[in-house]
Amino acid sequence: MFVVESPGFAAALKCLRRKLQRDSGFPSKRKLDEILSINPEQDKFSFSHRMRSLRKKCFKSTSGLHDDLSGVLQFFVRVSSRTIVIRALPEDTVKLVQDQLNAKTRIPQSEQRLVFECRLLCPDFTVAESGIKNNSSIQLIGRLKSTPLPGAWMVANELVSATRSYFPRKLVSTDCSYIEYLVNIFLEMIPNDDVHSAWRYLDVFVFSGASAALVSLYASSKVHSSAKVHAENAIKIFLRLDSELWPSHLFRQSLTVVLEFYKLLSAAVSRSDRLLLSCRRAISSLLESTATLEYVHCNDKRWHLRVLEEILPYVRHSSGVLALNLSQWVSSNFSHDNFICASVLIEDFSSFLSPLRAGIGRPCLSLPCTCEQAGIKLSENGFRWLHIIFVELLDTMGRCLGQVEEKMLRDDKWAGSTILLTLLTTINDLTEIFPQGENVFHALLAKHSRAVNALIRKAKHSHGLWWIRKHRDVTNFESRRHLALLMFPDELQDFEEMHEMLIDRSSILTESFEYIYNADALSLQGGLFVEFKNEEATGPGVLREWFCLLCREIFNDANVLFRSCPLDRRRFYPNPASDVEPLYLRYFMFCGRLIALALMHGIQIGIVLDRTFYLQLAGRPISLDDVQDADPFLHSSCKKILEMDAELLDSDVLGLTFVREIERLGVRRTVELCYGGKDKSVNSGNRQRYVDLMIRHCFVTSTSAQVKSFLTGFSDILCDPLSHKLFFGSLDPEDLDRMLGGDDGSVSVKDWKKHTDYNGYKASDNQICWFWKVVECMSKDQRRSLLFFWTSVKFLPLEGFSGLGSKLSICRSSKSVDHLPVSQTCFYQLSLPPYPSHATMKKRLLFVTQAHVNSGFGEP
Repeated sequence: MFVVESPGFAAALKCLRRKLQRDSGFPSKRKLDEILSINPEQDKFSFSHRMRSLRKKCFKSTSGLHDDLSGVLQFFVRVSSRTIVIRALPEDTVKLVQDQLNAKTRIPQSEQRLVFECRLLCPDFTVAESGIKNNSSIQLIGRLKSTPLPGAWMVANELVSATRSYFPRKLVSTDCSYIEYLVNIFLEMIPNDDVHSAWRYLDVFVFSGASAALVSLYASSKVHSSAKVHAENAIKIFLRLDSELWPSHLFRQSLTVVLEFYKLLSAAVSRSDRLLLSCRRAISSLLESTATLEYVHCNDKRWHLRVLEEILPYVRHSSGVLALNLSQWVSSNFSHDNFICASVLIEDFSSFLSPLRAGIGRPCLSLPCTCEQAGIKLSENGFRWLHIIFVELLDTMGRCLGQVEEKMLRDDKWAGSTILLTLLTTINDLTEIFPQGENVFHALLAKHSRAVNALIRKAKHSHGLWWIRKHRDVTNFESRRHLALLMFPDELQDFEEMHEMLIDRSSILTESFEYIYNADALSLQGGLFVEFKNEEATGPGVLREWFCLLCREIFNDANVLFRSCPLDRRRFYPNPASDVEPLYLRYFMFCGRLIALALMHGIQIGIVLDRTFYLQLAGRPISLDDVQDADPFLHSSCKKILEMDAELLDSDVLGLTFVREIERLGVRRTVELCYGGKDKSVNSGNRQRYVDLMIRHCFVTSTSAQVKSFLTGFSDILCDPLSHKLFFGSLDPEDLDRMLGGDDGSVSVKDWKKHTDYNGYKASDNQICWFWKVVECMSKDQRRSLLFFWTSVKFLPLEGFSGLGSKLSICRSSKSVDHLPVSQTCFYQLSLPPYPSHATMKKRLLFVTQAHVNSGFGEP
């Protein structure tokens, strides 16, 4: 039998019975007893229907009788989209209130959770003990057991209640660490072996409002700082990808919660907030890690699509804000305040877009479209959004580049280049998605090529501008050189960390080889400190001199390591016969390190690598035209074979077969160019293959071991040893010639004068006038020798004296006129005594240009 335990309901029944005597429309007492005597287990429908009807009449009749029921409280229970009115006495338990709700909603009491003022009401507490007052509002969270993961819902809602209890004027307050405890409990509930269930758990965390409650507590200014700290720590639990709570295969699932945190924090805190920045970095890491995964399982594909669709609104909003801010930045003449805001916005935008671009792949579809990439479909609307973003960024970038060149010319230290370089890289990430995207982007770069090259010259390694190789025709030599040199580490200024060498001039090659080959690569990347034995000179001037003297020894014609080109003695390629030297592979590794170090230190050593050598280093094929400088005879012979009349060649008048004759140390031998080559005649049908095989054997096969060792040594000096192909691929052969060889032409006296200052002299003094007259009358080699004596620079950069970085100077020496000039090569300084006549000046200057004098004669 059902027993009515509620005093409030009993009081209502008593009031109803009193009115039965005055109103015959109400049921009699016997009728009421019949209703109450129904067994709810046997006739649930009849009992519920009659009880609802009876309670409706009871409470309707007593709605205005507070004089009779002065202790009855009326409050409102919110259930989904409707509100239920409940009446109870203060001494009634919450459990009795749940009984009334059960009758009205059919939600079992065991599945009901009542939340009042962010607190979960205990069923055993009375209405008064729970703090419920007249006209209060209560939230009913029901059907926990009939929904998936009821335990997760309970913990998440408890977290919401606990979080809100820290606000002022709340009834209950708990220990601040309680919210961190609840977050950890929630994460421990997530199964490690079921990816699909992990999504559902994290969805519960978001849909329950737990993430919003944590952000609200963190961003509020009305709570104690300790509560904010604990809220921050609770959020950071989701950002710690190395946490034991996050197995590696669940990293991706955490992205949905982190995205929710980022959205809420963006609206609640400043863009420079540390937690917001941490959240953004976590999103970027998660997206980058998921972009490289192979999506095999169906669930993974659905998750990937879900993430892409969730990220797109963020990217679309971020791009709009970024475009507006950049427009304001340009219109304000690149003000500093707008620069800071633009920096944050571009970082925010790129952190979302780049991984998104990597996750989409390359659909190569036109719009409108539906993309299917590896079984993942992105909506047509999503690609429309990406297209709008692409067009907006192109337009914004065009307006920025239109004004940036003038700004950079006025202000050499302008810091805004970082923003535009990052934006250029971001636009490039989008070009492959759309047809003609690369062509449109290339047209923009070509239109503003001067501004683009000015920006590239301010780039750093972190900007990742290697994609610019696709637009090589837009760049100039200075830009390509700058990008290539970014692959080398920065020179250290601390002499204690440099690789020190004490070299004897008489055995410079042998001792330098021991120092460089046996050194640890990391110590060489820090820079070099060179001293010559029995000499006090040190510094950059000595380093430049060491490079020039050492390279002169290595690339000497008497050395077997390299061959010089017949028509250009400054151009070298590996000698196939270098294996006569027992340590030839070690020496080639040493040479690779030396060339890389010369490039890193920006020293022109006066030699260049032949085109055949460069193409091997870059991993490119060698054609007939490429060997013209290295072997003019081979080039001419092969060209004649290709141009010969077909009938004449087929008549075997030349008697050629697929073999090559090699002479080494007076011994001749024959090598087959292919299997069975000695029995295969060259004819009009296979002559092109014969030429290709001959060139390959002469310049690739016969020197492959030398080139490999050279590359190994060269790669040791790069920041990333695996980027050597990227280094050589980012340059033209002529670019590397300029970087290593410098200017081999005659030294311009006019340019020399323009970049020379005087200390103790005036330009009109006799000594200075005599000095320049003597220099003008010198030969090309004498001028170069004087320049080397003065600066330890034998081959100027292509920019001339302006490329040295600082001006030269002539100082008045206090020494007698019997002394020779003295140089301080580190500072490009020449100390010149006040010689009394032009003849004396000429005699002294010509003496220091002699080969046995100009090396090592100066001071540091």
